[in-house]
Amino acid sequence: MIRGDSATRSGIDEVGQGALRALLQPRSIALIGASEKENSVGRAMVGMATIGGFGGAVYPVNPRYGEISGMQCFGSLADLPAVVEHVVIGVGNDRVEQALDEAIAHGARAATVFASCVIPGDEGALKRRITAKARAAGIALCGGNCMGFYNNEIGLRVAGFPAYQPMVAGSIGLVAQSGSVFAAIAHNDQRLKLNLAISSGAELVTGAADYLAWMSTSPGINVVGMFLESIRAPEEFRAALELAATRDLPVVILKIGRTSASAEMALSHTGAIVGDDAACQAMFRRYGVIQVDDEDELAATLCVFQQRKRPGKGGLVAIHDSGGERELAVDIADGVGLHYPRLSGETIGDIARIIDPELTPANPLDVWSSGRDFQSAAALSLRTMLDDDNAAIGAMFCNIRDGYYVSEGYVDALIEVSQASDKPVVLVTNYTMVRHDKLVVKLTAHGIPVVDGTRVGLKAIKALLAFRDRPDLRTPARPVGCPEMETVRLWQEKLSDGAPLLEHDALSLLSAYGIPTASRFRLDHENQIDDVCRVLDFPVVLKTAAPGILHKSDVGGVLLNIADPQALRSAYRDISSRLGSQTIVAEMVSKGVELALGVSVDPQWGPLLVVSAGGVLMELLEDKAAAIGPLSVEHARKMVASLKCHPILDGYRGSPGVDQQGVVDALVRLSWLADDLRGVLSEIDVNPLIATPGGVRAVDAVIIPVPAPDASKV
Repeated sequence: MIRGDSATRSGIDEVGQGALRALLQPRSIALIGASEKENSVGRAMVGMATIGGFGGAVYPVNPRYGEISGMQCFGSLADLPAVVEHVVIGVGNDRVEQALDEAIAHGARAATVFASCVIPGDEGALKRRITAKARAAGIALCGGNCMGFYNNEIGLRVAGFPAYQPMVAGSIGLVAQSGSVFAAIAHNDQRLKLNLAISSGAELVTGAADYLAWMSTSPGINVVGMFLESIRAPEEFRAALELAATRDLPVVILKIGRTSASAEMALSHTGAIVGDDAACQAMFRRYGVIQVDDEDELAATLCVFQQRKRPGKGGLVAIHDSGGERELAVDIADGVGLHYPRLSGETIGDIARIIDPELTPANPLDVWSSGRDFQSAAALSLRTMLDDDNAAIGAMFCNIRDGYYVSEGYVDALIEVSQASDKPVVLVTNYTMVRHDKLVVKLTAHGIPVVDGTRVGLKAIKALLAFRDRPDLRTPARPVGCPEMETVRLWQEKLSDGAPLLEHDALSLLSAYGIPTASRFRLDHENQIDDVCRVLDFPVVLKTAAPGILHKSDVGGVLLNIADPQALRSAYRDISSRLGSQTIVAEMVSKGVELALGVSVDPQWGPLLVVSAGGVLMELLEDKAAAIGPLSVEHARKMVASLKCHPILDGYRGSPGVDQQGVVDALVRLSWLADDLRGVLSEIDVNPLIATPGGVRAVDAVIIPVPAPDASKV
């Protein structure tokens, strides 16, 4: 059973826990708007509440009836013989507020509202009133504009639309902000066994974060799937993700609404390449969320995760009954980034003694030849492969169909393997339109997932392995050499006036965190040139430092390879005549690979760290990696390794490799800088960071703070 008030739930206080229990696991419910009218919400409410075997009290409420479906019907909540915990409001927008007022006066702890709560011309006023009233009363509220929820563990279906088919309680938790997605997953394929399924709708009071936190401490739930249009309470949702991660609960999310509109408002190059969705995706990666791209993939991944076996070390071992489809699967696996492990020589030898002589022992394995003892050959081959130390999960790829003896033999072989191994096994069809209902029921009853479609099956298997390899949640150690908090506060004060830190000051802040920077000096008058020449070796570079110019190259504000003092004078006269006297003269850093590091502070999730190709290629190439900090060394190393330009860092066509550890260290230190300055920081752009075999050097940077408050509006 789902735990009640005594459960400790992150981000939900004791009052909220009681209200959520009353919402999702009530002991009694009242149905306002219950009806005998066929094909009505009121009729469906009654039928759905009683069809699943719910053991609590159910009270229809409607003054027009004395009895509905053999149950006494009451004229109002005030007429009920006892106070109910949960009131289901099945009336239209014109009556929903009055019904909520009655529920609050009655003393209910929770309510579900199907109505949209939208009245033309009120500009959201009804929604705001309902939200305020429910929150003031401490009521948990599902909806509005929702389809309700199913708690199959207690046999309760709170819904305004009929779905009377059997629903066997399983281990999947589902939260869908789309009613259509909720219905698609909950009402169709019986291989998905739902424990708790929620259509959350507009989430006027209780939202996705609350539901995820609840499910994270529910022992009957083994995986949570979510369809999200928006994340309405980011901090609470982050806490719920962290709770799920600490409980080793897989969370599978299909997030829609990915746009790049905010990039147009970004002031730095970093902000321009990040986009709206990058921070959300980085947060998901931070907490090991499995991200999927469509409903089929969401369902397939939930199907694979609902079985309780988890993979050990290693990867996928697979058998096929077709050489051609095996080659197809290998091609698709490469495309989705799933790789087959190499099996030991002993395992290969054992397989060779099982299969027909004309077949080649390998992973993946084509197991069909003459058909002689095909069931035994399939079972022994897959079991032998699973016993290999490099095998984490086994799969059979086969287009099984009902009424075919070969399919039945393969199914029995897979069941035999599953019963003999503590490693998970999956059946994947290569074609999605096979007719296999009876065989699917049989496999599902034995805890074996069946996924239709090669690509979606391989992606679901990859997700299972990725969850095993998810990042460590522990906060990494602060790097040696980062400034003490007294120095951090001085930089916070400097940024609090809202003025950007341009190159000289920005590089000084990077230096304070141990990030190597180019040697540089301010040059504000021609008569300072002699002094500069005594301390800098030529060649040098001259750059404008005029206030307000964030992208110096765009205005001709960077002059390179200045060879001697006379050339420096000439260059200074040129820039000062066009852009003003404020300049910086700096050493010419040795040629290397140009990268860019950056920070973009997302208003919902906080500082987002970015590493990408640098220079002009930063905006031309889709080559970046983003993450929520602070970063560990291992996390930063994976980010750098994921770049498309990574082969250049390793050394390409005879060029030497660069100091990648220096890049990783700079990225880690930048993540701590951003974390220390959260609240006053908006963006950081380090471009380029030049990486050479001998080290890295930040050559240019700009740091943009949060704008200072407008005194006239305070």
